[in-house]
Amino acid sequence: MDFFVHQTAIIDEGCVIGTATKIWHFSHLMATAVVGKNCTIGQNVFIGNKVIVGDNVKIQNNVSIYEGVICSNDVFIGPSAVFTNVINPRSGVQRKTEFQQTILGKGCTIGANATIVCGNSIGEYAFIGAGAVITKSVPAYALMTGNPARHTGWMSAAGCKLNFDEMGNAECDATGIKYVSKNGIVESLYTQQ
Repeated sequence: MDFFVHQTAIIDEGCVIGTATKIWHFSHLMATAVVGKNCTIGQNVFIGNKVIVGDNVKIQNNVSIYEGVICSNDVFIGPSAVFTNVINPRSGVQRKTEFQQTILGKGCTIGANATIVCGNSIGEYAFIGAGAVITKSVPAYALMTGNPARHTGWMSAAGCKLNFDEMGNAECDATGIKYVSKNGIVESLYTQQ
């Protein structure tokens, strides 16, 4: 194996796990789950069938990720965050054909105890505050806080709050990367060489 699995974890046959990933105590990964390279799966994490987890993802303790969730690269999921996959669950009604997709964009952060209601997308580098309840899709770089979550600002890819001037320009305090805001859409002006 070119990844680490704690002796108490359960990895169902067929699960795909990338190089250098670490899976800690009492976690359970189902047979058709796919986990990328260099991920950290904390204690007591459940990853359901057909879930896709990208590379360099950190999933903290006590998180259950159910079928329908697609997690892009570089995502952080805080302790006890909650994901759903059915809008109107009932114990006596089978709704396994009604699972809705939730997409977590590259580099986004899901804070501790946040709840992500299924059928929504979290934009790249968005920041969901601790305890926030997401009931609609979130744009890239948006800061969302509260219950129900409200858009309360913008965050850089480095996780710093962005303060836009009257022309719609901002700069990340940590990296110096510039951002532009037009019509409620924020974009980074950084281009990789």
